[in-house]
Amino acid sequence: MKKYLVALGICLLTLSGTALAESRLQTILDSGVLRVGTTGDWNPMTMKDPANNSYRGFDIDVTTELAKDLGVKVEYVPTDWKTLVNGITANKYDITGSASLNMSRAKVAGYSQPYFYLAFVPVVQKKDLQRFSDWSDFDKAEIKVAATLGTVQEKMVKDFFPSAQHVVIEAPARDFQELLAKRADVSVTSNVEAATLVEKFKQLAIVPVQKPRKPTPIAMLLPQDDSVWINYINHWVELKKTQGFFDRTAEKWGLKSL
Repeated sequence: MKKYLVALGICLLTLSGTALAESRLQTILDSGVLRVGTTGDWNPMTMKDPANNSYRGFDIDVTTELAKDLGVKVEYVPTDWKTLVNGITANKYDITGSASLNMSRAKVAGYSQPYFYLAFVPVVQKKDLQRFSDWSDFDKAEIKVAATLGTVQEKMVKDFFPSAQHVVIEAPARDFQELLAKRADVSVTSNVEAATLVEKFKQLAIVPVQKPRKPTPIAMLLPQDDSVWINYINHWVELKKTQGFFDRTAEKWGLKSL
């Protein structure tokens, strides 16, 4: 029995060493670079400055901190919403910035622990506020609802408003731009982005619905089959949550979690 236990221990150690060697974690430590996929179009989570191709926002602060704790440099890899998951499965980057938990994504990619929570609200032209007071007002054949291809909102608006017309546009264009151009009556976005939109574009307003819909945790996407890398990230998220890092970062960017 003693010989069996010793042999089993050696086997487990060997397997553990092999898993680490094959993990994205070891690759990142060896290369000295953490590759982060980010869209650069979700204010205030990730915003790209086209003048110098730099990024800023909540996600950028989070992944910069992660890279610092890993002892490596961070490299931001441009992506868009429709290819966000593909970038993980095709090894274009090691992790993404914030993404809503979504069971379709979870079929092919892994998630970190959540570290922020949001919900969704409708945004309209301010002059149209008298037309709308709750979600049911948008589920009509004459209403045009904008969504960006590949986002969770695309499926959401089709589920919320089956009777409405769905104006689905492709990145780098965004759904709220259709609203600004008056080619749509409403767009549905997170309470986080909605707050920044109405601040930036004074002609827009959030419809004072009774309740935001689809309360959703957000987390980082990771390779589904890399348990070592996922485990490391989850330990990091838990430690940073305990230390108040996510709360401080959210406050810096004017974010309020549910």
